[in-house]
Amino acid sequence: MCHVRGAAVPSRPAQAPSPDSAHADWHARLHLGFARRGERTVLAERHHHGPLTVQKPLYPEGYDVCHAVIVHPPGGLAAGDRLHIALDVQADARALLTTPGATKWYRNTPERPASQTLDITVRQDARLDWLPLDNIFFDRCHAHQQLTVRLYAGATALGWDAALLGRRASGENWSDASLRTRTRIVGADGRPLWEERQHLHSASPMLAAPQGLDGRPAYGTLWAAGPACTPELAQSLADSLPFGDALRAGATALPGGLMLVRAVAREPESMQQLFKQLWLRLRPLVHGIPGRALRLWAT
Repeated sequence: MCHVRGAAVPSRPAQAPSPDSAHADWHARLHLGFARRGERTVLAERHHHGPLTVQKPLYPEGYDVCHAVIVHPPGGLAAGDRLHIALDVQADARALLTTPGATKWYRNTPERPASQTLDITVRQDARLDWLPLDNIFFDRCHAHQQLTVRLYAGATALGWDAALLGRRASGENWSDASLRTRTRIVGADGRPLWEERQHLHSASPMLAAPQGLDGRPAYGTLWAAGPACTPELAQSLADSLPFGDALRAGATALPGGLMLVRAVAREPESMQQLFKQLWLRLRPLVHGIPGRALRLWAT
């Protein structure tokens, strides 16, 4: 059964809200549960509160894989806003989730940062593709992000996180801002396969350091979890990854069947295209499901 709570909300204007303007903090929550029903994966649970919801489930690949598009009508996060998304992919279910556009992080203050928390559970023998579009962190933005993925026995997962520091198309630099993130992928025994904390400030030397972003404003990580994610697979990917001035990437295999592909880029579009190509290549290996480009990506 599907339960829905919440009301329609107006979209924010394209112009970023001022951090000093009167703005009621928006605290939104979304819980989605995907379940196997015979040969079909269905959206069995849906609870939402505030300006965060999901579109009608789609089946462009047939009923085996349920596609869902997470929608945040305001289009971005302003001072004090908090989003919490919880996903539960139940045993043997197959789910793919994406977003219709980039998430904008508007300018705010260190005293009233915006935050987003993602809690993802992939249960026994389930399959998950987590494919959101990138985050655009405006100048004078202070943001907190947290992602936790829990994998049960036999579960596999593919996903990514991509960021752009400053609205480069508008000539904006990221000169007075900060970003705190925590990422955890936990294995079947409850032990972390990967845990990473980041505190990035616009004055950080890592923005320009060769071992950091090396002056590139776009960066991201693609992660893949499953028995197929071996050092041999990481090496085969590494041999074909770009390593130029405009786009640079590398692959790493970690114990426990986890693989990471890190990338930095001058422009976010080249990194997005790389991650999409890698997902199409990895999906048959990691999930045993053919890779098919999303129709949403072509709109």
